[in-house]
Amino acid sequence: MADKEQSTHFGFSTVGTDEKAGMVRGVFDSVASKYDVMNDLMSLGVHRLWKRFAVELAGVKRGQRVLDLASGTGDLADRFADLVGPEGLVLMTDINAAMLGVGRDRMVDRGHAGNLSYAQVNAESLPVADDSLDLISIAFGLRNVTDKAKALSAMHQALKPGGRALILEFSKPLNKPLEKVYDLYSFKLLPKMGELVAKDAESYRYLAESIRMHPDQETLKGMMEEAGFERCDVHNLTGGIVAVHRGFKI
Repeated sequence: MADKEQSTHFGFSTVGTDEKAGMVRGVFDSVASKYDVMNDLMSLGVHRLWKRFAVELAGVKRGQRVLDLASGTGDLADRFADLVGPEGLVLMTDINAAMLGVGRDRMVDRGHAGNLSYAQVNAESLPVADDSLDLISIAFGLRNVTDKAKALSAMHQALKPGGRALILEFSKPLNKPLEKVYDLYSFKLLPKMGELVAKDAESYRYLAESIRMHPDQETLKGMMEEAGFERCDVHNLTGGIVAVHRGFKI
């Protein structure tokens, strides 16, 4: 096993820091083709409302430049491309080539062309100029990043003054009864759904474990402030099962 300085968590397991990104890729290689179906099943469609709220909170305007990290199949990038218009640009990215391919095909089917670009990107090292972006978003992806502090610093560096970061992520339920129900759902029902629909229980067991290992609302807000973000706010959704964090570069 790697020593403490060179290790991180992969769900409830401890792995080498140089191993995690590849293991995360493996998870999403496995589930890419069923990703949208499983999202609807897992959340009973509520993930669409969470994403709609996040997009509204982002305040994207015509002509702006947006980087969407961990885009998956492109739910946020799709809407941002409409909002920035032909004068703007949305860079749709994912660390996983299979997910990015599914997302790109979906965006082509939806008619997006000139203002939407694609790149395979690790959130810890962004291929953009400093002070160049109006918004950086990441939806349900930060918990899979090996070095979250490094990613948050990279996001801050890439944003223009006045730009903002938007993080939509699973978080910590705000009361104990909800937390108990959520645990039962996550560790019993979710892997079973993954087995039946995506033929992959283990990837969805990792999903549940990765959520529990992710920083809670106040901890993540503190991490954003340490990375340089100001006027940080937190918006709890569905009793804190999901939260939207927003921070500004001043």
